[in-house]
Amino acid sequence: MPTPRVDVLGVGVSAVNIPLAADTIAGWIRDRADRFVCVTGVHGVMESQDDPELRDIHNQAGMVTPDGMPLVWLGRFGGQRHMRRVYGPDLMLEICRRSPETGWRHFLYGGAEGVPELLAERLQERFPGLQIAGTYSPPFRPLTPEEDDAIVTRINGSGADITWIGLSTPKQERWMAAHVGRVHGVMLGVGAAFDFHAGLKKQAPKIFQRSGMEWFFRMVTEPRRLGPRYLINNPRFLWRIGGQLVRRGVPAMPPAGASAGGSPSDVG
Repeated sequence: MPTPRVDVLGVGVSAVNIPLAADTIAGWIRDRADRFVCVTGVHGVMESQDDPELRDIHNQAGMVTPDGMPLVWLGRFGGQRHMRRVYGPDLMLEICRRSPETGWRHFLYGGAEGVPELLAERLQERFPGLQIAGTYSPPFRPLTPEEDDAIVTRINGSGADITWIGLSTPKQERWMAAHVGRVHGVMLGVGAAFDFHAGLKKQAPKIFQRSGMEWFFRMVTEPRRLGPRYLINNPRFLWRIGGQLVRRGVPAMPPAGASAGGSPSDVG
């Protein structure tokens, strides 16, 4: 049964928790379905306000997990009481935990040079029997068509069931949307999870994650890169979501494949 979604400023956020998200992915792998997953918080929602194409990508994804407590709170307010935060690094660990028993194979695409290899080593230490089918650190430029064809062939030839995409938003969402159906299996965009699980960056303490204040921790630790993002996007989000709640609450959206939703007053 398709997972319901809640409308957050025109982005359909899946009403899931980590076990439900992992079970959904397991079903896609069993059925050999080509799907991609956007792990999205306030930043992704707000980027979608100024970029209708990115909003469409989210709404066409097989699943959009609520990677941020504000999205969880909105979902619960809309009646989805089972919703919990599906944080990209935590989802990655849950899928990897299940993998030695299921035999799922993983490809790691993204990160700076050497990062996916280090990540593979750390994950295999943590989950003995985990099968890493391949790794690739793309250059900091668009791939040529020939390079792109070569990496698609490499991923598919590896027999990977799951391809983890460790790029930033919205780059990873665009990459997955452009490659769904070409890259076989399930693609998951998890961004900073590569650096976190490789041990290169420190995650926010649980108290920050559970209280919805992880953005503050990350802004303090990376002020030049993340300060402008949070100081601009967070107030905009509060203003616009307040307007949506006053006008129409948190309505449901079609599970997947919907066109960009929301009225012009919500997303303009």
